[in-house]
Amino acid sequence: MNFDQVILQLLTGVMLSSLFLCPQQATADVYELRTYTTNEGKLDNLNARFRDHTVQLFTKHGMESVGYWVPTDGPKAKNTLIYVLKHKDRDAAKASWQAFLADPDWKTVAKESQKDGRILAKAPDSVFMDATDYTPDFANAGKGGDAVFELRIYRCNEDKLSNLDARFRDHTIRLFNRHGLTSVAYWHPTDEPGSKDTLIYIVRHKSRESAGTSWKSFGGDQEWNKVAKESQKDGRFLRERPESIYMKATDYSGIQ
Repeated sequence: MNFDQVILQLLTGVMLSSLFLCPQQATADVYELRTYTTNEGKLDNLNARFRDHTVQLFTKHGMESVGYWVPTDGPKAKNTLIYVLKHKDRDAAKASWQAFLADPDWKTVAKESQKDGRILAKAPDSVFMDATDYTPDFANAGKGGDAVFELRIYRCNEDKLSNLDARFRDHTIRLFNRHGLTSVAYWHPTDEPGSKDTLIYIVRHKSRESAGTSWKSFGGDQEWNKVAKESQKDGRFLRERPESIYMKATDYSGIQ
């Protein structure tokens, strides 16, 4: 690890403390979930570009890195990068991206990194998000070893998102803790229709094996089963099964 990378990790750690310690005091902040799909064999090139250049340029232009992950399973493990940025607000996000794309250093990096072919197979997917009022403080554990993260997306039936939020706020997160699922953050998409029916969150597991054990014990918890039943007396919350993506933090991710 060179000197610049050491400084980057230290700066990222400082930024992470500000991201999660006081979410209730940062109501104007907006987060951005971005998903990049690469052409075949180009994921390593993309990671190298982020590690050596992109993250530093994000910081230069006022975009705070929350975390960077690569899926662990299936085709996405070979061609996908998922990450979250923090902006002061939507206007700041727009200004930051404009400045980043116009940066001569970025233009040089983008050109030189793709001499042997385009890295991305398509335009990045972007979802702007607001942190929920129950997003907890996340204590970053440093180097994660076998740790895996799980990105989960819940899509609700009409008018059920507030009920789902209440269940997470009052019960689910506490029960997650009981069964070894560590909450990282919880968000709602900023824009409709997702703002009305979607919850996006990330949890951390000690390992992939422990993830299976934790979900099994959570699903069998008598208190959870009682809460799930009583909270849905007036109708099911979810209109489809939750989407789940297991991920490993990249070596340049602030969250490990």
